[in-house]
Amino acid sequence: MSPTPNPNPAPAYPHAAIAAAVARALANADDPPQPRTDARRFPHKYAALSHDFHTSAWQHLDAGDLPQASNKAWGLVAETVKAIAAQHGGIIHKHHSIAEVVDQLCRLTLDAGDGESALLIGGIFMIAERLHSNFYENESSETIVLQGLIKCEEMSAQLYALFWPDGAPAA
Repeated sequence: MSPTPNPNPAPAYPHAAIAAAVARALANADDPPQPRTDARRFPHKYAALSHDFHTSAWQHLDAGDLPQASNKAWGLVAETVKAIAAQHGGIIHKHHSIAEVVDQLCRLTLDAGDGESALLIGGIFMIAERLHSNFYENESSETIVLQGLIKCEEMSAQLYALFWPDGAPAA
């Protein structure tokens, strides 16, 4: 049985704690910091992309295009992680950095005693990675893709609730 989002997640973590977690993640991934001069790199741009991937995932699922729906569900998660990282001073340049940021955010929640959120975030991230793989392999059923997309929605909502000031940004 997979965890469900905590209906009353812990209050958003302090910016300094999240920024330190993001910085550790990018250092672990050897993803060097670069100036934030490109408008595409601003947090709200990534947040908007996460919403676009969310909408697109459902459209592809409704059309029966499971590989595309799978990849868009992955995109929802990836862009949410990029938005959180950018909101706290880190720009992700490498695919591996997404996993590193997720790992550090899980550690942050665990250290704060919120094992439920850590389990949800880490567990669903593995589902998102499997959906990303399904884009190339096309081996998952419609039921699995549907369940995965729902879980990716839960993860995105939890990340914004915990790590974005004032909750999720407007779509």
